[in-house]
Amino acid sequence: MDRRTLLKIGGAAALSATVAAADPGPRGAAELRSRLKGTVLFPGDKDFEAEAKGYNPVATHRPEAIVIAGSAADVAAAVGFAARARMPVAVQATGHGIGAAATGGILINTRKLDRVTVDRRRRTVRVGGGVRVRAVVAQAAESGLAMRNGSSLDVGVVGYTLGGGLGPFGRAYGYAADHVRGIDLVTPSGRPLRLSRHENPDLFWAVRGAKSNFGVVTGMEFDLFPLSRLYGGALLFPGGVAEQVLAAYAALRLPEAMTTGLAVLRAPGKPPVVRVTAAFLGSQAAGERLLGPLLGLRPIQNTLGVLPYEKIGTIYNDPPAAPLPVHERSGLLRRLPVERLLAAAGPDAALPPGMVEVRHLGGALARRPAAPNAIGHRDAAYTLFLASPAPADQAAAVGAAQQKVMDALTGDLTGGMLPAFTSASDTAPERVRTAYEPETYARLRKLKRRHDPHNLFRANHNLR
Repeated sequence: MDRRTLLKIGGAAALSATVAAADPGPRGAAELRSRLKGTVLFPGDKDFEAEAKGYNPVATHRPEAIVIAGSAADVAAAVGFAARARMPVAVQATGHGIGAAATGGILINTRKLDRVTVDRRRRTVRVGGGVRVRAVVAQAAESGLAMRNGSSLDVGVVGYTLGGGLGPFGRAYGYAADHVRGIDLVTPSGRPLRLSRHENPDLFWAVRGAKSNFGVVTGMEFDLFPLSRLYGGALLFPGGVAEQVLAAYAALRLPEAMTTGLAVLRAPGKPPVVRVTAAFLGSQAAGERLLGPLLGLRPIQNTLGVLPYEKIGTIYNDPPAAPLPVHERSGLLRRLPVERLLAAAGPDAALPPGMVEVRHLGGALARRPAAPNAIGHRDAAYTLFLASPAPADQAAAVGAAQQKVMDALTGDLTGGMLPAFTSASDTAPERVRTAYEPETYARLRKLKRRHDPHNLFRANHNLR
């Protein structure tokens, strides 16, 4: 490897500043390659551009090198090399959660760390850092067990969980992050650590909420729960009855065993529709009684029914994971403001194609877990989530339209948001701060200074 390539890897300034400590010359780069079972790619290599892409191309990675890790040891070697050279490190598996683009440094992809091991007796599962939710759902279902998965089965388990993990069983079981037993983490120094309630408890608390700010997760163990069937699905209504649907939805009195959401959906060239989703851990008869006021409004589509757990993804029926630029905003609501929500985001509102969704919180989501974590704002009543697919040249117009919705609901918003819903529009320090309660944010920053003093892990929602 010649000197020009190495200058690309570290950047001339970083290279000259750290020659003595890191020796990132030809021998150093050769040593990194020799220690990796995985693949190292540089700009100009055949697969470099494809590997740099994530699910949401609204943020585009431009690293100096990409490591496709074949093992936890690969991750440790890559991070250790970057630490010695003071190079920034970014990590992704599926790329659904890209917030900030990785510019320079090393991008580590963990997708090949894809082992899933279910322990039926202990009702637990161990996953590698690159496992997708779909693989856990399938293997857990074989044992009559379930994970606290989200609406999409194509996202990475680690990223989903470390952001909190809000799913169809949230009101019954809380956040996915609340049920993690242990985490295997490669720290910013390249050191592998085991995190649990009794091992490195400060980092165990922090990583579950602060995501990639503290290193690369190469493995995770968490609880499963017994579930083979459930009552769930979606109701679809024409936009013309949106007012009645929202009023009926707001008036529902639901047990913790039922988790619901409501969304106004806009497809290009088609009239808006209203969708209500529900997942219930009780019988079909009981579920139909609870949702009776909505069923009485005669939905144009009704997929509610008894489902085997492995079909849980059909409730939301998210599209296949293909790269799509999506512009997002989110917040938390104290209450469901039916009239203001209709005016700001209902079928008659001037909004671009996409979705405005609220999800019902409360229940177990409002309670602190046995193993505390950095997921807060547990007193909110609903999430608010806006998503609009649009090319880059329409980003400003889409952002302005979404901001109007947020402004119209200011009095109903708590001012916070969940880490799971932070997006590319939330990378500024003042936005990152709102994802955490004040005491939590202060504690996270102290831990960040201690464990990542050079802020190598900064291509994220960064704790600066």
